[in-house]
Amino acid sequence: MTSNRRALLVLNTRAKPAREAATGVVADLQAAGFIVLLAQDDASGWHDGVPAGVEIVPANEQASDGCEVVVVLGGDGTILRAAERARNSSVPILSVNLGHVGFLAEAESEDIHAVTDAIVDRRWHVEERMALDIRVFDADKEVMRTWALNEVSLEKAAGARMIDVLVVVDGRPLSRWGCDGVVAASPTGSTAYAFSAGGPVMWPEVEAMLLVPLSAHALFARPLVVGPSSVISFELAEWSECLLAADSRRTYDIKGSNRIEVRRNPVPVRLARLADTPFTDRLVAKFALPVDGWRV
Repeated sequence: MTSNRRALLVLNTRAKPAREAATGVVADLQAAGFIVLLAQDDASGWHDGVPAGVEIVPANEQASDGCEVVVVLGGDGTILRAAERARNSSVPILSVNLGHVGFLAEAESEDIHAVTDAIVDRRWHVEERMALDIRVFDADKEVMRTWALNEVSLEKAAGARMIDVLVVVDGRPLSRWGCDGVVAASPTGSTAYAFSAGGPVMWPEVEAMLLVPLSAHALFARPLVVGPSSVISFELAEWSECLLAADSRRTYDIKGSNRIEVRRNPVPVRLARLADTPFTDRLVAKFALPVDGWRV
């Protein structure tokens, strides 16, 4: 083995099981010649001491530069945080579920040694997941830009009345809703917030975006699926006050005069997969769907 292979470790350092698992992962990878990196925010939260030899790097979008894989120990929230570290460098994310559902995770905690073996032997393939590009305009001036793997949500401010939003698709007005908010999701995000709001599940390979209103006071307020080349715009009434959240991680206050545009992002998120498990099987396992039924 060469001594210059590098892996970034991302974990929920508040959880003792994650720290204990990470200690074993670090030891296994270092024994195979890896340099293991840890972002500064994770290192600061590791109160009982970061394992010896781990290299601390800034907690930014360049944290995974030069790495061949980002190893995640945690739930879906930790995976979304890892995506912030990995996406710009196009480094694949290989995750072990130490959370609750862990829908994006590739393996469960009991498989952790098999995961490290696969990393050492480079036994994985990459699955690309579509991300969203989110832009906020004040008149014609772009004032903010971000991205999301799962979804972007616009929601009324705490204690405020419902917002008034005009939905525009490809420059053509579609419908105006008085609502608590609206969600635009990727296929990956169709099993997250959009699913809880009543949207359909989309298979990951579907190239589309999902639009779901939240508690809309309107006759036509159904979830909508639009094509991957479309641009979804939200135009708010002047008096509307709301919060924009990208993957429930990056939040911004939005003024009523702002316009929000959502489109496909040209840079995907890359997930490392160990097996060609059909998405149907993953859906059944994660949601405990009753495939046997009660009839005979």
